[in-house]
Amino acid sequence: MERKRIWGWWFFDWASQPFATLLTTFVFPVYYAGVARGHYTAQGMTPEAAGAAAQALWGYGLAICGVIIALFAPILGSIADSSGRRLIWIWFFSVFYVAGSWGLWFLMPDQPDLHLAVLSFGIGLIGLEFANIFVNALLPDLAPRDEIGRISGSGFAFGYLGGLVSLAIMLLFLAEGAETGRTLLGIPPILGLDPLLREGTRAAGPFTALWYLLFMIPFALWVRETPGPRAPLRLGAAMADLWRLLISLRHRRSLGAWLLSSMFLRDALNALYAFGGIFAGTVLGWPVIWAGAFGIVSAISAAIVSWIGGRADRRWGPKPVIIISTLVLTAVCVLIAGLGRQQVFGLPLSAESRLPDVLFFLCGALIGGAGGALQAAARTMMVRHTTPQRATEAFGLYALSGKATAFLAPLLIAVVTDLTGNPGLGVSPLIVIFLLALVLLGWVKPTGEAQQ
Repeated sequence: MERKRIWGWWFFDWASQPFATLLTTFVFPVYYAGVARGHYTAQGMTPEAAGAAAQALWGYGLAICGVIIALFAPILGSIADSSGRRLIWIWFFSVFYVAGSWGLWFLMPDQPDLHLAVLSFGIGLIGLEFANIFVNALLPDLAPRDEIGRISGSGFAFGYLGGLVSLAIMLLFLAEGAETGRTLLGIPPILGLDPLLREGTRAAGPFTALWYLLFMIPFALWVRETPGPRAPLRLGAAMADLWRLLISLRHRRSLGAWLLSSMFLRDALNALYAFGGIFAGTVLGWPVIWAGAFGIVSAISAAIVSWIGGRADRRWGPKPVIIISTLVLTAVCVLIAGLGRQQVFGLPLSAESRLPDVLFFLCGALIGGAGGALQAAARTMMVRHTTPQRATEAFGLYALSGKATAFLAPLLIAVVTDLTGNPGLGVSPLIVIFLLALVLLGWVKPTGEAQQ
């Protein structure tokens, strides 16, 4: 039974990963950007201004989502811990995930409702982030403490494998090229979807929703609420518990340092994910198909290294895994900062040279692998700083710390890019952020803090 419960818990990662892979990174953002640029250009904007307007609208939408998540994540966690209920919240926010994902279907290529698309994406993202808090809070009850790292790493590996499979299906059978109307297999989108209306690409939203509904079935069948007392929802009592936890951070140096360190780590990592595709398109001139291949390489690497990282976590603990992963990501940022279409660290290349492409594919593999291992080990480290009884509340704070400075890395990248006129150097602030996170890790105890 316990083995089935672990597999059911893993299936949440498998079921939810396509939102990150298809809707956040590799398929829908590319479509949204093209549609939005065309819309604003038709209104008389220059291509540069149209691109900026499209990115600004998307950015404002993500910023609003970040504020909502930051404000409500710890409150929801405290309420759930006080009542002893978690599964009901997972299913409640799953409705947001499915509805938001499905809503992306309605972004038409002509006369698009861009605000509806941003709103739908935001609803889905909020549903995913909030559901993830309660799913993570189930982790301490799944196995003994020394097995948590392996389970967390395997969960991330399983999730990335799901993202890889979903991306392959989209590229091979559904997502059509804007000019050719054909998929990567050279065929029209299946199911009679109209390539002129970009229905194959727009299907990424409903596909993500249906994938989630299908693969949450094992979760529903095998994951049960943790045995324990149940109590009515009392907002006042939950807020009092949350306040006591926040006050206790003054005396819990390891937990406070970990929340700060993870805040910078996740901010920099998310920016690296978000700007990787932009760098590939603007600096290296990659087409969408290459970006999809880049995503496949990243996902394969993430799945393999997350699994290996989980084993390393079980043997040596999460802290060494976090440190090594952070150093790798820092080195990747250094490489990207010196990478261009016709030069590498100032050394000129011929116009036909594929070295920049090869190096950036290497960066993709390293980002996927180190990023996956880092996120899995970070989840384990958070478990070491809480108890099963207060896990949802703690992961609510973890979600808060992950969103509190979500604006910082993108803002610094934008400012440095503007000042230098060099997209590669624009990534250089991430080096500082990763190094700052490493310094803060010095105050984090490898065995954590579980006292309240």
